[in-house]
Amino acid sequence: MKKSLFTILGIMILGLHGLAQDFDRAKLDQYFDALEANNRFMGSVAVSRDGNIIYSRTLGFSDFENQKKADEHSKYRIGSISKTFTAVLVLKAVEEKMLDLDQTIGRYFPAIKNAGLITIEQLLRHRSGIHSFTDDPAYLTWNTQPKTAREMIEIIAKGGSDFEPGSKSEYSNSNYVLLTFILEEAFKKPYAVLLEEYITKPLGLAETALGSKINPSGNECKSYRFQDTWKVEPETDISIPLGAGGIVSTAADLTRFSDALFGGRLPGSQSLDMMKTIIGQFGMGLFQIPFYDRTGYGHTGGIDGFSSVFAFFGDGNISYALTSNGTNFNNNNISIAVLSVLYNRPYDIPVFSAYHVSPEELDSYLGVYVSARIPIKITITRENNTLIGQGTGQPSFPLEPSGKDVFKFDQAGVVMEFNPANGTMILKQGGGQFEFKRE
Repeated sequence: MKKSLFTILGIMILGLHGLAQDFDRAKLDQYFDALEANNRFMGSVAVSRDGNIIYSRTLGFSDFENQKKADEHSKYRIGSISKTFTAVLVLKAVEEKMLDLDQTIGRYFPAIKNAGLITIEQLLRHRSGIHSFTDDPAYLTWNTQPKTAREMIEIIAKGGSDFEPGSKSEYSNSNYVLLTFILEEAFKKPYAVLLEEYITKPLGLAETALGSKINPSGNECKSYRFQDTWKVEPETDISIPLGAGGIVSTAADLTRFSDALFGGRLPGSQSLDMMKTIIGQFGMGLFQIPFYDRTGYGHTGGIDGFSSVFAFFGDGNISYALTSNGTNFNNNNISIAVLSVLYNRPYDIPVFSAYHVSPEELDSYLGVYVSARIPIKITITRENNTLIGQGTGQPSFPLEPSGKDVFKFDQAGVVMEFNPANGTMILKQGGGQFEFKRE
């Protein structure tokens, strides 16, 4: 849901391995033990095979300040995985002849540019051209404040259009907020009620719903980032993301949702085929998730300090889900480890070692860095003994020292190598290397 400076890498590598009928649970537990012991991850994972959960693990706290441990029933905000639920509801409406994929959105949102040309299908596939409101630098100045539907439509309309409808694909949270309002108009019911009537109640997803103000006493997780210790993140008001990113769930419920979706128990087979059909980069509420020689379908999510992913792999009838309320690690590596166990691939238990840097050394890296190749500035500051990076209009992120003049942000697979003497910094990610110079 939230705008991110860095792109999480894909996990596709060539190779052929079969499905493990019996996997090494003890080693996978050791993997998660290492993450927990080093404050790398708080959250939950679950895996189902043929509709039955075969592995689950929960780490960390739902409420760190009060030392309340999370359990398998702790609920996490799942961010943009909400879009898959919304796409299912839209296709349900289409199947019931309440909406048509080819109808334009002009009668719903006449103030939005190109509304008379943009179709519901283009909203679903991120091909509308409507600017994503989360891409605006000002977004993080108001995202914690409640908004009415009218206010959200005005914000989206003000953002204008980034390209002609249907000409390309570009991810936009605005699309699915608008789909939320279209659903409510079509059914004459609130989105939360539709979610319950058509998905959560029929499937028995007792721990999945549209969120509200986080209630720790109700086993709802707060979200955190790690900066010497776990620090609570600001809370986006649910009136903003709605069907684009406002649902709460558990890893176990997400696997049940995945099993039902790809088992044909939500929209019909024709609708599911449309969801899975990729045009440009996206299907309808789904995109492809590669793992070596296999390709699954699913979605990722991120909002505040929460991050999540769910995926279905038809080869083995596997559903996998991860929900997190705090990470100091690259969650993609966690997914790789879990799937590697299932598909007989090698993986390593991570080893963490501390590298200490004095406050005086940290101060030598401070400043604003610019690059001729990337149109953003990266500001480096210090909070106590932690170096903090922040791109223009982006959330800040902690940098962990890993060697002389070298810092990393594992969550996004980022490495920064500083040269204080000449005021330069090399940013590395995913095989790319970009030079920045201090202003």
